Amino acid sequence: MPRAEVWAAIHRERTALAEELAELTPDQWAARSLCGQWTVEEVVAHLTAAASTGRWRWIRSMAGARFDPDLHNQRRMREHRGAGPDETLARFRAVVTSTTAPSGHTPAWLGEIVVHGQDIRRPLGLSGSPELTAVTEVARFFAERDFTVAGRTVRKGVHLVATDGPFDIGTGPEVRGSTLALVMTMAGRTDYCAELTGPGVPTLRSRIAD
Repeated sequence: MPRAEVWAAIHRERTALAEELAELTPDQWAARSLCGQWTVEEVVAHLTAAASTGRWRWIRSMAGARFDPDLHNQRRMREHRGAGPDETLARFRAVVTSTTAPSGHTPAWLGEIVVHGQDIRRPLGLSGSPELTAVTEVARFFAERDFTVAGRTVRKGVHLVATDGPFDIGTGPEVRGSTLALVMTMAGRTDYCAELTGPGVPTLRSRIAD
């Protein structure tokens, strides 16, 4: 996808997620997401931080965290979290059309909203899902490198085949599933392994667990 189309997809995915977030109850905002120990509200604040942090600010923040990405993310998440869900959502809405990012790897930032959107939707049982073209772009990016997630390491030595789109990569034991399930698995979300089939699934599952 051309860079401009990737940004347009990012903006559409942010907009769609914001609309779903507007309907959440206080209990849903406080629910645990698929992203480690973070709640739904904390994941939203993290998305706001990612859309508000340019390259030099990211470098300064990482240096201040002694290049510990978890500490960096925790600090920036707290910075962009509001006093409550309403303010946190308002801050996220304010960056929906932002093109600010820590680097020029636009598919990575599309992956940010695709993956974290599902981190929120899945445990809450929300029906929204990202566009297939957007997820396919993320799948290709994740599979080719270890950047933001260890996608290339996770899928090494297996053959990933999307059952709903053109994504097909690798050699070895086959793993079949939706493009979204493959993306979420490459992003380390074990919940999605249950949606995959094929002899390569145990390999993926063990790598994520490790």
